[in-house]
Amino acid sequence: MSTHDIAAEKESGFDPLYEGRAPIEGLGLSFRFAPWDIGGPQPVVMELEAAAGFGDAVLDAGCGRGEHAIYLAGRGHRVTGVDSSSAAIEQAGERARAAGADVEFTVGEATRLDALPGRFDTVLDYGLYHCLPADAGRQYAEALHRICEPAARVQLFCFSETAPPGMPPAALRVAEDALRADLAGLWTILGIEEKRSVTSFTREFLVKQRDNAPGGLEFDIDALEEDDTGRILLPIWHVTAERI
Repeated sequence: MSTHDIAAEKESGFDPLYEGRAPIEGLGLSFRFAPWDIGGPQPVVMELEAAAGFGDAVLDAGCGRGEHAIYLAGRGHRVTGVDSSSAAIEQAGERARAAGADVEFTVGEATRLDALPGRFDTVLDYGLYHCLPADAGRQYAEALHRICEPAARVQLFCFSETAPPGMPPAALRVAEDALRADLAGLWTILGIEEKRSVTSFTREFLVKQRDNAPGGLEFDIDALEEDDTGRILLPIWHVTAERI
C-alpha cells in the first residue's frame, strides 16, 4: 500500500503511517507524520489531570506513541495503553523506557479489549472514537463498559460535526446524536465541552502544501487558529461520561 487517504485510515490501520512507509493524503495535503503526535501530552489532558480528572487505574485507549500514558504514569497513575498499531505500541514502549515510566502497553482492537489486565476507573480516549467505522462505536462503548469499574469515567476527545468547514476532515467528525446513541444505556454523559486540540501542523507547512498542491488546499488556512508557538489548533469535543 503506497498511500493512505484520511478517510480510509479509519479502517485500514495506522502501522504504515507510524512506520513512515506511506503518507496520509486528503484535503490537498500529503504528509508522512502523525499530526496528533506533538512530542508530549496535549495541554487539555494536562489540565484535566491537574483538575483530578483521572483516577488510579487508567486505560489510554488508542494510545498511539504513548505520550499521554507516559505523562499520566509520571503523575502517579497506574496506566495501561492499548492501540491497534503494533508499530505505535513498539515506539510507545521505547519512549516509556527512555522516560523511566512504568506503563503497560499492549496491542488490541478497540471493539474487544478482552485481553486487558485488571479493571479501570478511568478511560482516556484522545482521538480514537472518531477514527472508528460508524458501525463500531457501539461495540467500543460496550467493550469499555465491560472492562471498567462501576461509576468509572470516560474522558473522550473527538472531533465535532459543528467544527467550521475544512479541518478536521468530514470523515473524522462525530455527530452528537451518533455519540449519544453509542453510549446510551451504558454510559451517562455528564458533560460535553468544546476544547482545542494542538496539532503538529504549522501555518508555514500548510502554505507550502498549498503552493505545491495542483488544486490547492480544500480549506482556508487563514481561518485556522494557532497557539503561541505557531502550532495549528483544531476544535475538539471533550465528553465526560460515567459508567452505568
